[in-house]
Amino acid sequence: MQNYPLLLAALLVAGQAGAQAVVTSKTLPYPQTRKVDTTTTYFGTKVADPYRWLENDQATDTKAWVQEENKVTQDYLGKIPYREAIRQRLTKLWNYEKYSAPTKEGKYTYFSKNTGLQSQYVMYRQLGTGAPEVFLDPNTFSKDGTTSLAGINFTQDGSLAAYQISEGGSDWRKVIVIKANDKSIVGDTLKNVKFSGLAWKGNQGFYYSSYDKPAAGSQLAGKTQIHKLYYHQLGTPQSTDKLIFGGEKDPNRYIGANVTEDERYLIISAANTTTGNKLYLQDLGKPGSPIVNIVPDEKSISQVVDNVGSKLYLQTNYQAPNHRLVTVDAAAPTQANWKDLIPETKNVLDVSTVGSHIFATYLKDATSLVEEYDMVGKKLRTIALPGVGSAGGFGGKKLDKETYYTFTSYVYPPTIFKYNLATGTSTVYKKAGVQFDPSKYESKQVFYNSKDGTRVPMLITYKKGMVLNGKNPTLLYAYGGFNASITPGFSTSNIILLENGGIYAVPNLRGGGEYGEKWHLAGTKLQKQNVFDDFIAAAEYLKTNKYTDTDHLAISGGSNGGLLVGATMAQRPDLCKVAFPAVGVMDMLRYNQFTAGAGWAYDYGTAQDSPEMFNYLYKYSPYHALKPAAYPATLITTADHDDRVVPAHSFKFASRLQESQQGTAPVLIRIETKAGHGAGRSTAQVISEQTDKWAFMFENMGVKYPAAQ
Repeated sequence: MQNYPLLLAALLVAGQAGAQAVVTSKTLPYPQTRKVDTTTTYFGTKVADPYRWLENDQATDTKAWVQEENKVTQDYLGKIPYREAIRQRLTKLWNYEKYSAPTKEGKYTYFSKNTGLQSQYVMYRQLGTGAPEVFLDPNTFSKDGTTSLAGINFTQDGSLAAYQISEGGSDWRKVIVIKANDKSIVGDTLKNVKFSGLAWKGNQGFYYSSYDKPAAGSQLAGKTQIHKLYYHQLGTPQSTDKLIFGGEKDPNRYIGANVTEDERYLIISAANTTTGNKLYLQDLGKPGSPIVNIVPDEKSISQVVDNVGSKLYLQTNYQAPNHRLVTVDAAAPTQANWKDLIPETKNVLDVSTVGSHIFATYLKDATSLVEEYDMVGKKLRTIALPGVGSAGGFGGKKLDKETYYTFTSYVYPPTIFKYNLATGTSTVYKKAGVQFDPSKYESKQVFYNSKDGTRVPMLITYKKGMVLNGKNPTLLYAYGGFNASITPGFSTSNIILLENGGIYAVPNLRGGGEYGEKWHLAGTKLQKQNVFDDFIAAAEYLKTNKYTDTDHLAISGGSNGGLLVGATMAQRPDLCKVAFPAVGVMDMLRYNQFTAGAGWAYDYGTAQDSPEMFNYLYKYSPYHALKPAAYPATLITTADHDDRVVPAHSFKFASRLQESQQGTAPVLIRIETKAGHGAGRSTAQVISEQTDKWAFMFENMGVKYPAAQ
């Protein structure tokens, strides 16, 4: 499960917000959520699950419950006097041109652009220095802007393109093939494609991956267990697509494929969990050649990043927890024959190639350090970045003479740079036009000790000259899982926080990938409590050092980060004033029963593994761990089309939290419609959600908006 976090932040305190009547949890008209006597026995322990009926997303009573909860939430938010002022401010902040880095496909240069408030980015193309023209406009895909472009892949000559669309944020996609010249559609639209790239084989067809779609009525939550790699020949129906790899005889939950730029090799990655993969190779230049196994098990992460003839370049953490770059001949590609080209260092490595150059992007305390090498491993230079932050890009084709990268930080709006491979010089290509003056703010890194003494980094961002009086409203955001590294990135929404004197704090918890596989493993399975301890310790650090106090602290996280917030609330309901668990994994005993959830077992373990694993999960599972207590003001967020972390997690958690709340703080759930796990939402949906979260936070912290300047 991947998750792509960065959401909201908090604001300045200024006394009671308005003189309207106080609405408390005790006076809110929550739905009378029925309880059903449902139990499951795990290793002799009976576990009650009274809200399991909410797992049936197709049921009439579930839909009625959703409508009732949304009405309570919107009625509450609608009474906040400055809600519309926040919406107007966010709308104004969002209204600037945004660009993606360009890529060269055939004779055209392609890039995406949003003029400001368009629902979706529009894809353009440009011939030389000529005027750009619209290539694909996802805003025309649906009337309400909720159908998004979810990926596009061109043939090597750029004459054909296959693109994916997502409807309502679903992970299930459609694939449409067009001629790039006139954008005319080629053949039929492929349907029911999920978790897939598109890898062209010449101009004849492409490889893609999918599952058998669950039966009608369970399409949202139904298990997707066995991934399959297919080859689609242009001009033929999808029903005749050839199965290339996977299936019942070789079951894998995740299969991906790519074809090397010279179109000589098909590379296949196969895995049953979200960490580690087997790796396979097929020589496409030899008809009928077998699929050869390179990496036999899933104990390491490996990928082919490039090739020069039969010489393969692989990035791997096999015998190198922080990753290294190795080479091997495709005729004998097994691990025993690998040779280091860029050895492992103390910093985590990620590799990309362009123009016969290798770019080694390292994570140094969760920030970017980029070095450039030639294809024989000679270091050419260290890239001079604008500051301490995150740099990404440095990709392209072998004949490219230049490449692009984007640099950003919590106080540096995303800026696209053009990089000359011959001279090693960077020039600004596109600078963000957002209304923000970085010189007024600072972002500093601190280190604190977790419960067991582990040293954890945290970046704290705020306006220069801020007084550490222990009263500054602060939002603490984190993730802590699935080997994902949370690096500095600018958020337009966070401007409201920063311009009003608030604090945004992001610790890099164990379970992430910031310090390699050892750091990741220290936050998995029977070590998952380390993640919650790291998060709690971050909150206590902020309080001890007078950044904030309990009454001015909010905690936030999405997906695995939603689990983090839910578990932290259950263990420490006194830790903060406001909580934002978003699209969270809340039922740790049943998460593996939905969609591709079983693949998350590498991080979590399952309740079926052993009595020890069951008891560990049962103890911290947010849905099960809630007990009668005074909980913080909570706004749970999910979406009706989330088929990655199904909304039932949030439905059940909200029901039990409303039942368990002994304090006066509200417990609300906001359920977005025609939206999924996060990607592809329209600009209007994003602004609306951010507005509601800020308004909820300010109201429950007693914040006056806007703060006095």
